[in-house]
Amino acid sequence: MSASERLVLVDGSSYLYRAFHAMPSLTNSKGRPTGAAYGIVNMLRRLLQDYDPAYLGVVFDAPGKTFRDDMFPEYKANRPSMPDELREQIEPIYEIVRAMGMPLLLVPGVEADDVIGTLSERAEAAGLDVIISTGDKDMTQLVTDRVTVVNTMDGAVLDRDGVRDKFGVTPERIIDYLALIGDSVDNVPGIPKVGPKTAVKWLDAFDDVAGVIANAESIKGKVGENLRANIDQLRLSRELVTIKCDVALEQGPDEMGIAPVDNARLRELYTDLEFKTWLSELTGREDAPAPASVEEIETSYETVLDWDAFEQWVERLRSAALVAFDTETTSLDYMQAELVGVSFCVEPGHAAYVPLTHDYPGAPDQLDRERVLDTLRPLLEDDGLAKVGQHLKYDMSVLARYGIALQGIQHDTMLQSYVLDSAGNRHDMDSLALKYLGVSTVHFEDIAGKGARQLTFNQIPLEQAGPYAAEDADITLRLHRALWPKIAAEASLKHLYETIEIPLTPVLSRIERTGVHVDTRMLAQQSAELAERMLEIEQAAYAEAGHPFNLGSPKQIQAVLFDELELPVLAKTPKKQPSTAESVLQELAHDYALPKLILDHRSVSKLKSTYTDALPACVDPDTGRVHTSYRQAVAATGRLSSSDPNLQNIPVRTHEGRRIRQAFVAPPEHVLLAADYSQIELRIMAHLSSDQGLLNAFEHGADIHSATAAEVFGLTPETVGADERRRAKAINFGLIYGMSAFGLGRQLGIDRAEAQGYVDLYFARYPGVKAYMDGIRERAHEQGYVETVFGRRLYLPEINSRNFQRRQYAERTAINAPMQGSAADIIKRAMLGIDRWLDDTRLGIKVIMQVHDELVFEVPESLVDEVGPEIARLMTGAADLSVPLVVDVGTGRNWDEAH
Repeated sequence: MSASERLVLVDGSSYLYRAFHAMPSLTNSKGRPTGAAYGIVNMLRRLLQDYDPAYLGVVFDAPGKTFRDDMFPEYKANRPSMPDELREQIEPIYEIVRAMGMPLLLVPGVEADDVIGTLSERAEAAGLDVIISTGDKDMTQLVTDRVTVVNTMDGAVLDRDGVRDKFGVTPERIIDYLALIGDSVDNVPGIPKVGPKTAVKWLDAFDDVAGVIANAESIKGKVGENLRANIDQLRLSRELVTIKCDVALEQGPDEMGIAPVDNARLRELYTDLEFKTWLSELTGREDAPAPASVEEIETSYETVLDWDAFEQWVERLRSAALVAFDTETTSLDYMQAELVGVSFCVEPGHAAYVPLTHDYPGAPDQLDRERVLDTLRPLLEDDGLAKVGQHLKYDMSVLARYGIALQGIQHDTMLQSYVLDSAGNRHDMDSLALKYLGVSTVHFEDIAGKGARQLTFNQIPLEQAGPYAAEDADITLRLHRALWPKIAAEASLKHLYETIEIPLTPVLSRIERTGVHVDTRMLAQQSAELAERMLEIEQAAYAEAGHPFNLGSPKQIQAVLFDELELPVLAKTPKKQPSTAESVLQELAHDYALPKLILDHRSVSKLKSTYTDALPACVDPDTGRVHTSYRQAVAATGRLSSSDPNLQNIPVRTHEGRRIRQAFVAPPEHVLLAADYSQIELRIMAHLSSDQGLLNAFEHGADIHSATAAEVFGLTPETVGADERRRAKAINFGLIYGMSAFGLGRQLGIDRAEAQGYVDLYFARYPGVKAYMDGIRERAHEQGYVETVFGRRLYLPEINSRNFQRRQYAERTAINAPMQGSAADIIKRAMLGIDRWLDDTRLGIKVIMQVHDELVFEVPESLVDEVGPEIARLMTGAADLSVPLVVDVGTGRNWDEAH
């Protein structure tokens, strides 16, 4: 071996827990956990990329006892047993490591540390540089001039100086340091009350543990007493933390070269775990055959720079059965985006890009944008020429800026993916291409760069821009051919797609482009008032704490609440620190003033930064209005989400939230009309459960919460008080959201037994609801999904998970998702009906917002009395349920008044 060669030793056990806790709870479509496996593979790939080692070993703790357990039976006794969802991933991880060609070591009777220590010492003796990748501080005792530890937690590289800087002692004294302070995780005793500072102080004075013991009598105070009382324990601790460097191993460092990758086996493993990106990389290698489902297509992409070629493409478009179409622009903001070029595809593999306004230095001459658009306008506005795109709502809005009303939207691959499985994956084109075609596309960042220096599309050279843009159109057409048969084969999905999601695209585009007026002066005044309110809260919080502190700093909040005020610790972070999460503070706020003040401060601060400060900056300079984006393919339940800015999360129950709604105003001679479905999810529950009690209450127009209170508490409707109604409301909504008796009790401020009594009474009075909940849970377990009234499928990948919490969450979702999803479908159907009515009547009424179960309109003052009842009629007629739908309609000069 040459002196320049390097051995990387991976502490696999450290990686295992690091990956498990760092990654989200990923599962494949069968409900099997995959997060730890994904994390480990990612870390190993990065390690290979960063160090390109000649030799490498991945070392895991072997099952069973070690010599340390014989030495000290309580060793690691405090460690919890391995979680089932982690244990389930162990064997696949081992298999992946082997398939990647990496030597894997499992040596019984010792720990991974000992194997790494032995290999490290032997490698150094053979002239190798050694890098140990671990999150375990014990490994720093192995650091020498040629052995370095890389911390997986923070990426820190610890050489001799790094160890001294981090711990205050040299690597040769790490064993003594660890023996003195002990290790609660491994249950190594140490000396009581001796922390890092004391340990460093003693080792500086007495050199090592032997010197500390020899001078024990000279150490004063309680800590000296502790030392003298635990000298035998200190000697044991030192033995426990000393890494054994003479383990008998079958493999030496020179036998740990990285073997060729077993592509076939790795492909099997990645397919089973559904690691699609890495699977795609394998299919791109010459020695790795593509998956059977991937159609091999030769591509021919054309950049159109002359009129003859353009006219030839126009003729192809005219005669095509389906045209894949895409725009390239300067911005994601559809209100400001400038059109840079357009791309087409009518046959898989053959696509064209027509550049229009690339203006980088040296850019070639391009076709005139106005003439190109004039030529394309009849085709783009032809409802008989079928188009397919990826997120065509954006392209429609961009073209509208150039006076083109895009017609003939027959398919959208983003919506096809969403209808097929709303929760199963992301619905962007790159992700879909990888999942359904096995194709790794060129990403925008690949040609434009990232961050502040990212280029806009007009700045990208045509050599890169042309193939990228043409690929977008080509992949869109190929995705449609892969996805559409899956939808067409399911009547309910086909009906949902064709009658709700596709027709909604132009409706949403019009609502977005209409926008909403906001009073920026009012928002500025509110922002100043919120700033004053924040100062008041801060002063009150300082008084409670006894000194100023940063209310925006979790670390300082943690110190004040738990170190200084000694409030009870209700939960801990992954780093074992007291949690200051909102749920924890809400619990503490029941009994303590300061957590309530911190929550109030957070709430006011969020309103200020998210709305009163941010909304004025969102006003479009051309329209003077705020234009949100309604995203169709985000929420798993089918609900629309709002972004840039989000107009759906403005609080309605707080004074400050209502004041922000007052800044959403009508233009002169108009009013805002808000039409809101009343208790729609409870009505859907009555329909789905066919419970006679609920059906009767809604049929007779009873107040459902008072009716429930009368049933559950044995009262007459007339004698139900405000408190009973409040409790009944919590029960009604809590149960349809799958809330447990524990959760209900916490919300009502009662013990679990009393809450369970309410639940039992509720189900006794409404047995149909209980039967529905039991039945929907059972069906979810059997088929892996639930459905809305209109056939929208909501898949539940963790419904059969071995993890109780995940399985229970999936069961709660199974109960609620059909109601949320049906409500989403109903308001979408209402929007379609209202849009047709507005188109027919031409009354000058505009839909300006959709917020959960509510639609907001701009209405001429002279038409309010006429159109309110008609809007209510159209909305209540959007679904034929077993109970009547009710819509509350209000009007006002601003959004708050309209409620």
